[in-house]
Amino acid sequence: MLISRPAHLAELRRKLDNNPVVALLGARQVGKTTLARALAAELDAAARFDLEDPRDLARLDEPTLALGSLRGLVIIDEVQHRPELFPVLRVLADRTPLPARFLVLGSASPELLRQGSESLAGRLGYHELGGLDLAEVGADRWERLWLRGGFPRSWLPQDEAASQEWRRDFIRSFVERDLPGFGITLPSRLLHDFWTMLAHYHGQTWNGSELARAFGLAHTTVRRYLDIMTGAYVVRQLRPWRANLGKRIVKASKIYVADTGLLHTLLGVETARDLAGHPKVGASWEGFALEQVLRQLKANPEECHFWSVHGGPELDLLVVRGKRRRGYEFKRTDAPRVTRSMRSAMELLRLDSLDVVHVGRDTFPMAEGIRAVAGRQILAEVEPL
Repeated sequence: MLISRPAHLAELRRKLDNNPVVALLGARQVGKTTLARALAAELDAAARFDLEDPRDLARLDEPTLALGSLRGLVIIDEVQHRPELFPVLRVLADRTPLPARFLVLGSASPELLRQGSESLAGRLGYHELGGLDLAEVGADRWERLWLRGGFPRSWLPQDEAASQEWRRDFIRSFVERDLPGFGITLPSRLLHDFWTMLAHYHGQTWNGSELARAFGLAHTTVRRYLDIMTGAYVVRQLRPWRANLGKRIVKASKIYVADTGLLHTLLGVETARDLAGHPKVGASWEGFALEQVLRQLKANPEECHFWSVHGGPELDLLVVRGKRRRGYEFKRTDAPRVTRSMRSAMELLRLDSLDVVHVGRDTFPMAEGIRAVAGRQILAEVEPL
């Protein structure tokens, strides 16, 4: 069974119309190859190279010869394994007329693919692919999506045991193979422990000193590991809003495991009942609802913040685009109430609106500019920016 992802296909087509090279980026196993194959079927792609296949690596021993004669769409999968291809792609992208366009797939962010960003400046478009979301699986399946997360092979199995097994295998493979390839030198057992500790920080501000002490590492090393995991799309960092409001504002980033299915496996949560009784259930809901709201808003990372004053008011999500400011709170309750913190956020941040996203069934006004939004109604009630 495959889940259609037409919005991502349309965006890839648009990016390829405007750029000679497009990078499709996202976590391993999130569906990049499946999406590229769907696009290839539409456009009758000329060739596809998988850089984890020794045969394709051999074909690219002389990349200019191998790629230079191709016409149409050329797909290169897992490009992070051969960053030396980027200068070759720059030369091929500058040909006139342009005989081929290139779709490169990678499990690393532009920051981890810095060489590509520099070599292809002005020629490279980016599209990031996340896990399945409410628009793709249906808003009525929000509870399953929250529990299992958005990786297709975690979402699709008929039973929870198979979904759990896939996530456990993914985590093991990721810490044993992928993270060492990005430069994290901890043994796989300690890498698993590190990721598990991050899971317990889910929804909290970063405390690098505490994690550094726990692992006997320098705080700068722990920070680098966090950035690598963020760049591999398994962790989300939400930056603080730093505007000077005359307050002692929290300046550390907020940390989330990017996929709630992986979060639950790291925490030992297997069923909906386990989740309901877990101490991190509120933080888990916050991460899930935040991700769905950001998808619906189509917000850029630099537009998204949280806001917190030491010992004072806070806001889970502040989205700023131009003069528009929208606030969001995420509450695992079916009866949200207006709090003093919400009123302070409305006033001090000059919010246009504040939505409290909750697990109940109804959307309703709470106060001037503040309303409760049911999580299952995010698609209908949250307007894109």
